[in-house]
Amino acid sequence: MTRHFLSLLDYSTEELEGLLDLARQMKLFPDAFRTTCAGRTLAMIFQKPSLRTRVSFEVGIQQLGGHGIYLGPTDIQLHRGETIADTARVLSRYVDGIMARVFAHADVVALAENASVPVINGLSDLLHPCQVLADLLTIREKKGRLQGLRLAFVGDGNNMAHSLVNGGARFGMHVSVSHPVGYAPNADVLTAARRAAASSGGSIQITTDPREGVEGADVVYTDVWASMGQEKEAKERLQRFQGFQVDAALMGLARPDAIFLHCLPAHRGEEVAAAVLDGPASVVFDEAENRLHAQKAIMARLMGSARPRGPSW
Repeated sequence: MTRHFLSLLDYSTEELEGLLDLARQMKLFPDAFRTTCAGRTLAMIFQKPSLRTRVSFEVGIQQLGGHGIYLGPTDIQLHRGETIADTARVLSRYVDGIMARVFAHADVVALAENASVPVINGLSDLLHPCQVLADLLTIREKKGRLQGLRLAFVGDGNNMAHSLVNGGARFGMHVSVSHPVGYAPNADVLTAARRAAASSGGSIQITTDPREGVEGADVVYTDVWASMGQEKEAKERLQRFQGFQVDAALMGLARPDAIFLHCLPAHRGEEVAAAVLDGPASVVFDEAENRLHAQKAIMARLMGSARPRGPSW
């Protein structure tokens, strides 16, 4: 049966730990993995553009000895004359893996249901598991552990919030999501995450008070208030999200050694103050780099033959 990477909850804690260990080894010993995906080709479907997703996947597959093919909105007929099922079946005859950055989560699910090669969710409107695997790698590097840490997400209950509660739940973290009224995370996602958290010793807290959510946090996280595809809502969201900016005062409620994360791109002066994003607690560029290493680990596990070497932490 073909294995895909659509949601962090599709993987056990042990499997995710293995991916984090492998990502760390790939970061420390890149030359040991130069042929891990030799001769393999990754199709990269982009319904929406991205700096980090495109470059990290394209560079990543190249560093593993493989090749990436960029397929933008005008390059294929996805939803424009060819069904997703047919696209998945055709690509499966040509390539060894498919990464898809899409709007509707149903699209990446349909690709996986019809492809005979691994499908990686590069982002959907529901989940962003690749980003959060990189986030977990970053937190583990900076804090030395994940179990028991308090992670506070401030902002829209969006795909980032969803994958953060999923990842935190798997690793026994205590995750809070502080959101404006009307922008809560998906109820089904929360139910599944809470079930996972109950097994790992973690917890999920949802609040409309960012001060309550951030107090005592080891990690503070935010995202843009209007994501790609929500441009028409941007003006309204700018008003509704007032009071949810991560500024120095809000960061001051977290632990003194708390770190700040943001999946980028960031809007200084909106969801985060420049003094925080560019300040000493910020690890956003280490986090951005770790997209490369985390995704290399995913591709190696799904498409190649990874042979770990040396210490992982």
